[in-house]
Amino acid sequence: MIGYPLGALYEEVAFIAYHFHWSPEAIMELEHPDRRRWVEQISNIHQRMNEQTR
Repeated sequence: MIGYPLGALYEEVAFIAYHFHWSPEAIMELEHPDRRRWVEQISNIHQRMNEQTR
């Protein structure tokens, strides 16, 4: 069985923890699709903010 790449998992956890100040343990308890959704939402916020400053 092939698991989720460990490097990608750490990247997702760090990204969410940095922006939301959630504990790594709380983030790790999320299901993978939920973590990906939070990463996408944070990225969308960044994109909108960047577009507003242009």
